[in-house]
Amino acid sequence: MTDITQISGTTRVYAIIADPIHHVQTPQAMNKLFSTLGQDRVLVPFHVSPADLAVVVTGLRGIQSLDGFIVTVPHKTAILELCDTVSDAARLVGAANVVTRSSDGKLHGEILDGDGFVTGLRQAGIELEGRAVYLAGAGGAANAIAFALAASGIGWLTIANRSQDKAQALVDRLSRAFPDLEVSVGTSDPSGYDLVVNGTSLGLKEGDALPCDVTRLSAEQVVAEIIMQPVITPLLAAAQKVGCRTHEGLPMLLCQIELMAAAMASKKNESRHECV
Repeated sequence: MTDITQISGTTRVYAIIADPIHHVQTPQAMNKLFSTLGQDRVLVPFHVSPADLAVVVTGLRGIQSLDGFIVTVPHKTAILELCDTVSDAARLVGAANVVTRSSDGKLHGEILDGDGFVTGLRQAGIELEGRAVYLAGAGGAANAIAFALAASGIGWLTIANRSQDKAQALVDRLSRAFPDLEVSVGTSDPSGYDLVVNGTSLGLKEGDALPCDVTRLSAEQVVAEIIMQPVITPLLAAAQKVGCRTHEGLPMLLCQIELMAAAMASKKNESRHECV
């Protein structure tokens, strides 16, 4: 971990913005990476409500020791309008989760969620080529995951969301970007899919509804989460009872850590690094 006794006026500062903030594990992982690399950088958590996001971001522009920040639930979509520029991927997805700050206070948004999620699955030996995937959610993280899954070579993708209009809008955008992919709006029924993914924040808070009808799960399915705390969400617990293979949310973060660090370190976008 970063030694806070060594933080000084020359330390480069980064933030992670969320609401709530208690569940995030990025600061621990990122600061451990900074320490391992011997870099004078530190990442700190900021608890920011949606109502305060715009004024906070305006303030961050003026902090000259700040090189960037990570954005998570529920701000990934709203942050786009607060950036000066965004990557093609972020524009396509409609969300950003990493914002770099240049020396003149300009902000550039990027999206890394989807690639992190897909890489985490592959590192766990979960096959994607030609598979049928059920994705619960149509928000910022779900959008990123949907586009990354589509690019990974899956054969069929169903989007299920409480707001069917949002699900349909995501399906329409996916269809335009990936015309050969079978993509449709689904219901709460996840049966018949090889991979079931929770791309929502449901399960983060005690008492949350389940993201799909878990009574329709079967043992041959893989059930994956994006939520990291609790480690075993109600969805994963229900899937384990059925005999499903489960995939926790942490690998998605671990894969993104080096890429996030590299993106924020390159505050002037002078170079780009790939996740290893």
